[in-house]
Amino acid sequence: MKTIRRLFNACLLRPADLPASRDDLEVIGVFNPGVVAAEKGVVMLVRVAERPVERRTGFVALPRWDLAGKRVVVDWMRDDETPPVDVRVVKHKQSGLVRLSFISHLRVVRSRDGRSIDSIDGARLEPATEYEEYGVEDPRITRIGDTFYITYVAVSRHGVATALASTRDFSSFQRHGIIFPPENKDVVLFPERIGGRYHALHRPAGSASFTKPEMWIATSPDLSHWGGHEHFLGGTGEWAVGRVGAGTPPVRTSEGWLEVYHGNSQGHGDSDIGIYSAGVLLLDLEDPRRVLGASGPVFAPETAFEREGYVPNVVFPTGIVVRGGTALIYYGAADTVTGVLELSMREMLVSARRL
Repeated sequence: MKTIRRLFNACLLRPADLPASRDDLEVIGVFNPGVVAAEKGVVMLVRVAERPVERRTGFVALPRWDLAGKRVVVDWMRDDETPPVDVRVVKHKQSGLVRLSFISHLRVVRSRDGRSIDSIDGARLEPATEYEEYGVEDPRITRIGDTFYITYVAVSRHGVATALASTRDFSSFQRHGIIFPPENKDVVLFPERIGGRYHALHRPAGSASFTKPEMWIATSPDLSHWGGHEHFLGGTGEWAVGRVGAGTPPVRTSEGWLEVYHGNSQGHGDSDIGIYSAGVLLLDLEDPRRVLGASGPVFAPETAFEREGYVPNVVFPTGIVVRGGTALIYYGAADTVTGVLELSMREMLVSARRL
């Protein structure tokens, strides 16, 4: 399917642009940013992935957050006991459990125009609980009233869960705990109550393959207690046969809620990770469970920084800022860098009406 023409496109952040949090760690990825328009421009909460600098022959370094010491520590495990699942994950032969070969935290980055970076020395949201032992990842930001709510992935020996934090100034953060238990991620909040309740899209990711990948919708009276879970959307084509999940927080338009989401092409039995692309959904304003339209991919890996990197062939949308007739969409590229592109709102809405 033909993608939408990019009106603007740039690589905003690369690993070399951000200093590591410690001398014994190195930054290998700055990607998947939560993004929101603020009083003085655009604020990004960027995922920063780091790994130990030290190498030991015959061993693999597996970082984790030590709660007692409030710092990153490294577990050294024999590489013949922990073969790689892919470039990101190893699996312990004896226990069958997996570990990440890096650890992530979130860092505030600011831009006045949304197209270039002005400040990269902002506050950090680091692991702080047992549910964040292996890192905090992939934030999404939704402004509700005068508060910015951040959903993010908490990774630990308990699994992959989604937690909630909030801020009013991006200088300090208040944690509200786990809101979706394992295995669940890619949670995005709608920016207002609908029918008196908050709504969220989420992606259950169970290990038993009873169904192809799906996106679900849930409601809450207070953003902390979630229920009313319902199946919402499955993969809509070969480009989303491997995974399908929310990307950017939905934005209100005259025609419905516009949601930019992601899909993955990895088929059953494929040895590689597959291609990540982006599609669009149009949802009913009064009942967002009702899908008015869906189309994809509207953008897919095509530039060098999207096709080459830690995980090649990935565009993963996580933030959107609407400015008149266009939208700046922020995304992780190749699990390595942060990109931004500009698309026509009208073209996205027309594309979504193809259902």
